[in-house]
Amino acid sequence: MKNRYSLLQIRLHWLTLLMIVLAYGAMLGRDYFPDDYRVLVRQLHYNFGLSVWVLVFIRILLRYRFRTPPITPPLPRWQAHVATLTHWLLYLLFLALPTLGFLTVQFAGRSIYLLGWELPQLVPAHPEWRSGLRNTHELVANIGYYLVALHALAALFHHYFMKDDTLKRMLP
Repeated sequence: MKNRYSLLQIRLHWLTLLMIVLAYGAMLGRDYFPDDYRVLVRQLHYNFGLSVWVLVFIRILLRYRFRTPPITPPLPRWQAHVATLTHWLLYLLFLALPTLGFLTVQFAGRSIYLLGWELPQLVPAHPEWRSGLRNTHELVANIGYYLVALHALAALFHHYFMKDDTLKRMLP
């Protein structure tokens, strides 16, 4: 019985993490760049965020294509349910976060360039909605810190303390 994720799923998992780190890093580090580079850093943040959205969407599709490998030894039922819930919350979070960011920029009437191409303005500018969307985007981003940390700590806990193969299933 196969007890590892597919190589494609593993690669997409770690690529998603990289894009998340880069998206967060671009916004957290934006004040360390000269003013001339602020627009570039903002556009990088948008590109990393949109790539997270695409990667998560693909990962959800792959979750239906490939069976989730079993954990050995098996988890208690409650832990399996918590793990499943946490994974779906992560998916939801990283679909919602770029969507909220995209809408924030759209409602501000600003342009987003994806890999150098300007994306069309899909909704009319509503600057008065921008503030609420931006605050929600930032709140969801802050929740993301804790959810990603919980996910990583759970994997490490299972690896080092429970001695099961939870983490090994996703290692390259």
